[in-house]
Amino acid sequence: MEDFFITADWVLPITSAPIERGGVIVRAGVIEAIGTVEALRESSGGVDGSLREIDLGRAALMPGLVNTHAHLELTGLRGFLEETDFFAWIRKLTDTKYERLDADDILLASRWGVAEATRAGVTTIGDICDFGVSVRALADGGLRGVVFQEVFGPDPAQAAPSIAGLEAKLAQLELVDAPRLAVGVSPHAPYTVSPELFQLVTALALESRLPMAIHTAESRAELDFVRHGKGPFADYLASREIEVLGRDCSTVEWLDNLGVLAAQPLLVHAVYCDRDDLRRVADSGSKIAHCPKANAKLRHGVAPWREMRESVVVVGLGSDGVICNNSLDLFEEARFAALMDRARIVDTSSPDPEVPDAAAILRMMTLGGAEALGLAERVGSLDPGKAADLCAVDLSTAAAGPVHDVETAVVWSASARDVVLTVVDGEILWDGERYARWDLDVLGRSAGELPEKLRRRIEGRDAARREIPKASEAVAQNAKTQML
Repeated sequence: MEDFFITADWVLPITSAPIERGGVIVRAGVIEAIGTVEALRESSGGVDGSLREIDLGRAALMPGLVNTHAHLELTGLRGFLEETDFFAWIRKLTDTKYERLDADDILLASRWGVAEATRAGVTTIGDICDFGVSVRALADGGLRGVVFQEVFGPDPAQAAPSIAGLEAKLAQLELVDAPRLAVGVSPHAPYTVSPELFQLVTALALESRLPMAIHTAESRAELDFVRHGKGPFADYLASREIEVLGRDCSTVEWLDNLGVLAAQPLLVHAVYCDRDDLRRVADSGSKIAHCPKANAKLRHGVAPWREMRESVVVVGLGSDGVICNNSLDLFEEARFAALMDRARIVDTSSPDPEVPDAAAILRMMTLGGAEALGLAERVGSLDPGKAADLCAVDLSTAAAGPVHDVETAVVWSASARDVVLTVVDGEILWDGERYARWDLDVLGRSAGELPEKLRRRIEGRDAARREIPKASEAVAQNAKTQML
């Protein structure tokens, strides 16, 4: 790790106004000072010969982006799951990841996702893992994050074995040397986790002080399941002789009644939330991961981002997995969030609601995400004493200029392809041309082989099923305590 002085035509601290012709001094992986280049050069104890100087020129230097929700282990299935019916999509995902992917595939996919995120200026990820593999990819790739170990178990009779399995997986995650990562838990969703298991996971999270994330209020099918005990999820569980009861309330209210919100979980999606739900979220100190592109692509709807802001809920931006988004580009995600928010039909008899400006959108991409993951004291803004997690965006391109306002240019014109620098803890992971941790050509060739491997396995599995109809019965039985 080296000390350096990075300068750019614009520096965006997030917690204060943009600085023209600014710079950041980094020593021992920490931001030591920030200001104009002139002031930093003139200050005593500031810029000296021990610092490597990096001038980015016509670029915006800002905090590293924070992606509050991803599924890195499933990166290898980008473009494979294109069903628009959510229940069918979930069933295909379950079948594919348990029967047709092996550990090497999942590790390779996770590494490819880490590399993509790094090149896109993302320095921190809230990742939900099932197989416990992405923690190795994140650690090896150098990113910061919170890895939430997923747990499933819709059958109340399986709650005790499920929590025991979760504890065993957490013990394995903790064996990985990953100083930039924290470990958390993720009871998957209301239709895959019984009330008993929700309460056991909540107790574990509170006792062990573990962060928690839950897919919450994501779809109409989920709402029908929770409120009325009906719909495709209810029918499927009933076919497995698992009792389904309508709760006559929303998902958020149900989680609150169970005591789950006491763990202040990160609620992922939160599409079907009314103002009472958002009051419960805010009062409990829970947070929300807003994933607008995945919500739209899977036909779930538009999350009430405006009402979230009015309820003073902490909201971070998430990409979700590329299985339902196809990209880890948070610039594109933020634009989509802002545009969908502005396009929502509002009551014409009410005053026009306030819409986030570019500065507020940038904050959600950085400090808001850090707050949602509980990391705001360390990352999310360019403040002295915080970790040197940075990214820089080239604004010299024809698509970005002319730059009348730098925050507007970054939010409305930049993309992941414009990122020329990604730094975590003072380590330069991406310099616009080279990735420090892995050979991207070698990694890319290996990742490119996944579609053909998957195709051969699907054909082989289908042939085996024709010859021996019960060949996959053991896997299916094991999945009964898993997802769906």
